[in-house]
Amino acid sequence: MKKILTVEDNEVNRYLIRFMLERAGYEVIEARDGATGIELAIKEKSDLVIMDIQLPDIGGLEVTRRIRASEADGGIPIVALTSYAMTGDRERALAAGCTDYIEKPINPESFIAEIERYL
Repeated sequence: MKKILTVEDNEVNRYLIRFMLERAGYEVIEARDGATGIELAIKEKSDLVIMDIQLPDIGGLEVTRRIRASEADGGIPIVALTSYAMTGDRERALAAGCTDYIEKPINPESFIAEIERYL
């Protein structure tokens, strides 16, 4: 069973993501803030990280940089998930080390297919 770490501070978004992923057969590990996300990325060795960009403590792009610089698997796919769809955001996410970028709100019809491209 593939393991996916979600780093998301919004409870409703966390629930929706967990529900869809578990229903599709994935094990889900959750972090509510960036510091916990870094810790779990190193400890859990997940197959994929779904990274919210706006987090309460450390921004998701900085969390991504720290995961990439840590002892976690440097090749783990990290998919940025954000409601901030401004010009240049995708480029900033990729430059920080994200594998790809998905805009919120999450589209339940296509979310799993988008995620599965990286597993």
